[in-house]
Amino acid sequence: MRLGLGTGSTAAAFVAALGQRVQGGFQVLCVPTSEVTRNQAAQLGIPLSTLDETPELDLTIDGADEIGPGLSLIKGGGAALLREKIVASASREFLVIADHSKIVPVLGRFPLPVEIVSFGARSTIMAIEAIVRRLGLSGPCTVRRRDGATIITDGGNLIVDCALEAIPDPAALASALSFVPGVVEHGFFLGMATRAVVAGRNGIDILFPQSEVRS
Repeated sequence: MRLGLGTGSTAAAFVAALGQRVQGGFQVLCVPTSEVTRNQAAQLGIPLSTLDETPELDLTIDGADEIGPGLSLIKGGGAALLREKIVASASREFLVIADHSKIVPVLGRFPLPVEIVSFGARSTIMAIEAIVRRLGLSGPCTVRRRDGATIITDGGNLIVDCALEAIPDPAALASALSFVPGVVEHGFFLGMATRAVVAGRNGIDILFPQSEVRS
C-alpha cells in the first residue's frame, strides 16, 4: 500500500501504531505531510517516499481540527495544511480519524488557518480581513505564534489564524481566499474526505460525506 501520513497529535498516534505493524511485517510505503511526521516515521522504521517518487497514493490518513456537514473539514492546527492538502489530493481515498469533540454543526469554532507568504504579510492579512467583512463574518486574523516566536511552516511561510466562530458558507470563503495573491493555501478541506472514523463515548462511528453529522 502507498500511504499518506498526516500531521498532528491524532496522526502521530496513528503513525506510532503503524510503526508497530511495520515491525511485525506489514508492508507499506509512506509519504509524510511534514518534517515532524517524517522524523517520527523514520525513527519507527517505516519505509518512506516522496510525492515526486510516488505521485499516486492509495490512501491518506490524517486528523482534523473540525468535522462539519458533508465531511467538510478545517485542518492546519499542526501548521502543515499545504502539504496535507497536496498529499490528500494525490490519494485515491482520504480517511480522517478524530474524536467526537471535533464534530461541529457549522465550521469555524476552531480558527481557520490560512498559510501566507511572509513578503507583504500585513497587506495580505488586510485583504483577508476585507474578505471576512464582505462575507458578513467577524473575528481577529492574527499571525500564529508560540512561546513568543512566529510559527514558520515547512515551506517557509506564515500561518494566519482567523477566529470567526461560525462560517455558514465555507465554500464562499474558500473561493475568495484563493484569489488573494499572498495566500498560499487555506485550511478548508471541502469535498475531499471519503470517510471519517470518529471515536466517542459509545465506541467508533464511521461517517461518509452523506452521513448526518451531530455534534
